[in-house]
Amino acid sequence: MYQSHFGLHDAPFGITPDTSFFFSFGSHREALNTLMIAAQSGEGFIKITGEVGTGKTLLCRQFLKSLSDEFVTAFIPNPFLEPDTLLRCLADDLGISHKKNSAQHEVLKAINLRLLDYAKQGKRVLLCIDEAQALPIETLEALRLLSNLETEKRKLLQIVLFGQPELDRRLAREEIRQLAQRITFHYHLRALSFDETAFYLNHRLRVAGYSEISLFSRLAIFLLWLGSAGIPRMINILANKSMMLAYGAGHRSVKAIQVLSALRDTQAAPVFKGMRSLFWIGLIGLVSILLAVFFREIH
Repeated sequence: MYQSHFGLHDAPFGITPDTSFFFSFGSHREALNTLMIAAQSGEGFIKITGEVGTGKTLLCRQFLKSLSDEFVTAFIPNPFLEPDTLLRCLADDLGISHKKNSAQHEVLKAINLRLLDYAKQGKRVLLCIDEAQALPIETLEALRLLSNLETEKRKLLQIVLFGQPELDRRLAREEIRQLAQRITFHYHLRALSFDETAFYLNHRLRVAGYSEISLFSRLAIFLLWLGSAGIPRMINILANKSMMLAYGAGHRSVKAIQVLSALRDTQAAPVFKGMRSLFWIGLIGLVSILLAVFFREIH
């Protein structure tokens, strides 16, 4: 709705993961580098964790996109599956035909044969599982058994788990300690710092076609960072609302007043957690007034 007003050819702050907007900076770049190095090692499980909204799904898609033709990949976005169903999903992704009434061991055998065939071709097979904190314990154990498939020289299947911090608590359970011991690489995505938030906003605006120097004032960026706690998804939600408000007022830039209004309209913002909304809005308003002198912003 506001794209032409700000000279954009695309919506810069959507919440659907789009690899063209991938932010290769700070924690996200380190996580991607970890994934690429781990994939080349070909050993064990890889685990990526992060709070809700930190960009795990986008990172997963960028990782899969960055792999060379040497890799054959499978992706399971919804892992709340029984072991038998997970095996069938993997078989489908690998192009393995199987009957609906096939026994589990028959599906596993077919997967093993296909993995051996890929190994003979010099291919590596990698399975990525998003929202892995939702995996049932029995399915986690099935994944461990899948990781046992190997030749004398290397594993036939490498597994990458993307999940919220609850995944760590699940893996700490006694009955699946063997799987936890097989995690050879781990990275935890952190929230963005203030400077990273400024880079993040400008990066997405540039990808969307913005050609001016700056759309958000420095104080507006500070309030976006404070109100979102540096969580990319929440930054997107607040930035989008702030731009809509600026557009509605006919402004060509986004100031702190628009961000404050966006915060007031977003009860899910981390800034409200554990505190009363009105208190936080009042506090942020006071902070914005005090910092306006420092940032020399006139609302």
